[in-house]
Amino acid sequence: MAEIQLGVIEARYADMIWEHEPVSSSELVKLTEEAFHWKRTTAHNVLRRLCDKGLFRNDNGTVTSLISREEFYAMQSRQFVEDTFEGSLPAFLAAFTKDRALTAEEAAKIRRMIDEAEGGKE
Repeated sequence: MAEIQLGVIEARYADMIWEHEPVSSSELVKLTEEAFHWKRTTAHNVLRRLCDKGLFRNDNGTVTSLISREEFYAMQSRQFVEDTFEGSLPAFLAAFTKDRALTAEEAAKIRRMIDEAEGGKE
């Protein structure tokens, strides 16, 4: 899937949609007015951009996701590791843990994730 770039405000709006979906576009207008002080036209314009990027669908005023929040942020994370660390997960982890130690709980979770990932390849 093609890389999807979101600005900060688009990401906040996307999170709002994921949190409330399925949600009517009129409810989104109310939510964005409260959260961002947006006018109706701004809410609809940004929603249209998010739909054009393939994240959401607006079907007769009902907005639903085409990509879940988890899928989207997983794609963003993979792209970050690819762009910044030449795709090397060990290089990313080395950079991430350079100035701080992992807690025992974090280390245990990472070990479980590695075990699951290795088991999934058999």
